Amino acid sequence: MPSVTTREIVDAARQAGAGVGAFNVITLEHAEAVVSAAERAGRPVILQLSQNAVRFHHGRVHPVAAAMVRIAAAAAVPVSLHLDHVDDEDLLHQAADAGFSSVMFDASTRPYAENVQATRAAAEWAHRHGLWAEAELGEVGGKDGAHAPGVRTDPGEAADYVAATEVDGLAVAVGSSHAMTSRTAVLDLELVTALRQAVDVPLVLHGSSGVPDDQLRGAVRRGMVKVNIGTALNVAYTGAVREILAQPGHPSDPRAYLRAARDAVTDTAAHLIEVLAGATLHPGG
Repeated sequence: MPSVTTREIVDAARQAGAGVGAFNVITLEHAEAVVSAAERAGRPVILQLSQNAVRFHHGRVHPVAAAMVRIAAAAAVPVSLHLDHVDDEDLLHQAADAGFSSVMFDASTRPYAENVQATRAAAEWAHRHGLWAEAELGEVGGKDGAHAPGVRTDPGEAADYVAATEVDGLAVAVGSSHAMTSRTAVLDLELVTALRQAVDVPLVLHGSSGVPDDQLRGAVRRGMVKVNIGTALNVAYTGAVREILAQPGHPSDPRAYLRAARDAVTDTAAHLIEVLAGATLHPGG
């Protein structure tokens, strides 16, 4: 399929009042599985590569990004590439050349004024290079970021932040937390409505692996658009590998357990894509 950008995917989802899944890639099998899931569901999807994943790949973004680009290009559905949670400006400046159409610049741990200054500079660079820019206000749990337990994004401050930074998408703190392995998070859905009414850019939910299906649907119905998912894929991946290796005479050929891992991730991602696609914005918020 011809290349598509994150801006195009997010704008289409927002216009339809739907949510779109943005799934984190660590290995080649993650990327293959997510695209297979999107094809099964017949829905667009965003492949994300985080700064932490780049570090896992010896700090070299281009090799793994090149594989993601090829997998996206061969997909039967629209697939875009997003560089996630970047605070390293050198890595940020490799985004466009590596094939990404969007980037999330993370200055959330800095004092507010520094966050605004750094994020505005990153957004300006992104826009000069044709990239969609996402940022995070405050801290999100699990990474001392906007989704830290108990942290919530203030709608008025969010509006000021978007105006000051000119970002294209805003990750907000509404009750989710990074790296949750159990789906027990309870979102502040009224706050999602207030944030949607306060800012004129798409809202992004980080830490969505710990959010139950009904809460994800509720968030989309109130205006959440881009929904980031990573840990849920890793739980499925690792669980499948463990199951194969626990069997008597477990295989030494990694294809046996990596195939099982890829299939498990496909099933998990397909379910979540369907959850997000099945929820649509409620006009009354």
